[in-house]
Formats: sequence, structure tokens, C-alpha cells
Amino acid sequence: MNSGTPVLERPLVGDVTGAPVPVTSEPRPRRRWVRATVLGGVIPIAVIVLWQAIATSGLVPSYRLPTPLSVWAAGVDLYERGVLYQHIAISTQRVLLGFGIGAIVGLALASIVGLSARASELFAPTLGALRAVPSLAWVPLLGLYLGLNEDSKVALVAIGAFFPVYTTVAPALRHVDAHLVELGRSYGYSGPALLSLVQLPAVVPAVISSLRLALAQAWLFLVAGELLGASLGLGFLLVDSQQNGRIDRLFLTIILLGILGKGTDSAVGLLERFLLKRWGS
Repeated sequence: MNSGTPVLERPLVGDVTGAPVPVTSEPRPRRRWVRATVLGGVIPIAVIVLWQAIATSGLVPSYRLPTPLSVWAAGVDLYERGVLYQHIAISTQRVLLGFGIGAIVGLALASIVGLSARASELFAPTLGALRAVPSLAWVPLLGLYLGLNEDSKVALVAIGAFFPVYTTVAPALRHVDAHLVELGRSYGYSGPALLSLVQLPAVVPAVISSLRLALAQAWLFLVAGELLGASLGLGFLLVDSQQNGRIDRLFLTIILLGILGKGTDSAVGLLERFLLKRWGS
């Protein structure tokens, strides 16, 4: 090789004028994370600033719109009394238990219905009707059969988590590439092995989307359950704050629900990265 020929460390591509330009590499993962964090914090900070400005301007009475500092003070007060942690912990426990049960049952039934035409004809109409039942309609029925205790609340959350998983994964499995299934069978896979090693990995994006929807539904059904029969939990704190005129605690609870919901969704995002890294194309 001619020693006078320069060595290109990056490949060159032509721009619109035909001149070669270096290909820019993707941002490093750390830089992407920092950029996403900064951009993601712009709107919350802007909302807090606007909120503070409106609350202190006198446009809205303080008993209708507390300042961010007063909401923070309400949270500190509940924390120092040892109550805030209890509300958060019990609600998170109910959501995770119900979500786990609902997601597992949803995946199992979605696999049966999605891979069997007869099972679809048998189950789909009934499940479609049950899916249309509002969350609050389940509360008195579960209270009657299970009592106003932990079982009824976890069962309600499980119902909320079940339907997004079932309705998303079942049609995805129904449309898995037949050639891929045939290839799996040629390797000797069938039944549960074929499902777990070929069919479910083929619909990983649908599974992740269903889990995210299921988590959102789980938090929604949790609040519905705690609104009508609880002595602890964020739903109970909402009702108690309303009845006692503690608008600062009301805002605090809504913010906590948003933070916890986003936190659990981010956890599913980590699972998504792992699954796509293993089975994604």
C-alpha cells in the first residue's frame, strides 16, 4: 500500500453536491440518556413555574390551587408522621400483585385464543363483553364475594391488567409468520416449547405494549378499588383529602400516582430492552 495514501478512519458518503462527508456516529448511550433526561424535564419544570406563578398571582384562590411549596410541605408532613410511606407501599404492592396475576392469566388465555380458532370462537365473545364492563362496576361484586379487603383490591387490579394483555397478544399470535412456525416444528418444537421459543418471541413488541397498557390499567383500577373501601393507599388518600378539604394533599397524591406510574412503566421499558436484545430483529 502506498504510504502517502491517507487512511480513512470513518466511511465517507456523498452529500447532495456529491462531495464526500464523514458519516456521523450515533450518540453514545450516556449522551442519549442525558439528553432524554434534560428534554424530559423541560415540560414538568415549565408546568411547576407556571403553576407557581398562577397560584401566587391571586387569579385562583389558594383553597382551590395550592402552591408547589405547600404541596411539598404536605408531603413532608405525611412523611415525618410515617404515613406517606405506608400509603405508597400498600398501593404499589396491590398494583404489582394484581398486575402479575392479570398479566400471566392474560398471556395464557391470549395464547390459547390466539393459536386456536375454536378457542377464539368459544372465549372471544364473552371476554369482549366483560371487557366493556366499567371498573367501578366490579367493585360491589368483588366486595360481596371477597369482602372489602386485600383480596378484592388485588382481584380488581388483576382484572384491569388482564384485558390489555389478552386483547393485544391474542391477535398478534394469530398473525405470526407461518413459515417461522413451520421452521420451529422442523426443529422438533411443539406445544408449550413452540409457544415459548418461537411464537411469543416473534411478538415481543406486542407483548411489551400490552404490559405497558396493563400497568396503566392496573393503577386506574387500583384507585377505583381504594376509593370505595380502604383505610390505606393512595386512592384512600385522595378521598380523605377531598373530604377534609386538603387540596394540597390531593395534588400531592395525583403527583405521586403519576411518578409511580412512570416508574413502573420505565421498569417495563428495561424489560423491553432485554427482550429485544435477545429476540428482537
